[in-house]
Amino acid sequence: MLFDIDGVIRDVSGSYRRALQATVEHYSGWLPAPSCIDALKGEGRWNNDWDASLELLRRHGASLPVRRDLIDVFSDFYFGGDPDGDPGAWMGYISDEPLLVQRDFFDALDQNGWCWGFVSGAEPPSARFVLQKRLGLVNPPLIAMGDAPDKPDPAGLVQLSDSLLPCTSGGVVAYLGDTVADVQTILNARIQRPDRHWISLAVSPPHLLPGSEERSVYEQQLMAAGADLVLSSTEAALQWSMDCNGSERQGHARSVR
Repeated sequence: MLFDIDGVIRDVSGSYRRALQATVEHYSGWLPAPSCIDALKGEGRWNNDWDASLELLRRHGASLPVRRDLIDVFSDFYFGGDPDGDPGAWMGYISDEPLLVQRDFFDALDQNGWCWGFVSGAEPPSARFVLQKRLGLVNPPLIAMGDAPDKPDPAGLVQLSDSLLPCTSGGVVAYLGDTVADVQTILNARIQRPDRHWISLAVSPPHLLPGSEERSVYEQQLMAAGADLVLSSTEAALQWSMDCNGSERQGHARSVR
């Protein structure tokens, strides 16, 4: 079972999304609302927050900065220090990221017989920080920004699944993400590797409250994009893994499509 990180393992509404908002405001004076970012993400093309920042500026009619300069501004907001330096010196929004699961979640997946790993568009220092420093995972299997083409290109997903499965053909791979791009990544993986059972699990980002109209609309977008199942939370994936344990995995993979 593979996982996205942002919005799935950690709540980034007060960090990455806040940095996106602050970056756009820095260049234009306009602070995009969270619903504006949700709508952009719902298009399935803007998984990279640097590109999303540039796209929001373009749609707002603002002058576009050099991408490298925008990245530096974004990093100043998000890390508040050298991304490759000591995490203890980071003073940015990264310090405001509630975890959505704990270490025992992955211990339970191990007990259920599931290999696990992470395919994320997060920058490697940020991804390693949450996985290793905060969750205490030892050398977690990870594909992060720069390790593979951006989602929805399935190359990173296929690469990590090949390293985790006992053979390079067959097997079941479930991927839990929170965006349309994550769902599309699974759909593209099915085309690239039809020998494998690919399951798209989806979850709404945590800033969309249960029972809200905004969450309902977002979940409908995920299903319309092709998600096999929308879970109530990341932790719900544990019960799903138990239901699919052992020889039942292949049959369930077919039934949820």
